Amino acid sequence: MVSGNPDEKVICQTPSPGKQPTRIARWKYDAIQEAILKVVPPDRYGLAFKDLASKVKDCLSPGLQKNVGSIPWYTVTVKLDMEVKGLIERVEGRGLQRIRRKK
Repeated sequence: MVSGNPDEKVICQTPSPGKQPTRIARWKYDAIQEAILKVVPPDRYGLAFKDLASKVKDCLSPGLQKNVGSIPWYTVTVKLDMEVKGLIERVEGRGLQRIRRKK
């Protein structure tokens, strides 16, 4: 678990115009972001979005899995913020959404 103020919040942006940002606990953000960076490759094919939450869950310890709450919801929230910050991007193309780390 991340040290520091357990009440500290992160404002998560979304690339969707008109959507309000969401505030989540810093330790949850950091844990999910670290897992996303581990599982999302930088190659041209990336990772299918539909597989992201389960891969993130596999990276979290049982204690974090229990304490985070809805892993799929937090994964989407942090993923959208990471898109806004330019850490990951959607792979161009048709079909199911795929994401990759930016190089």
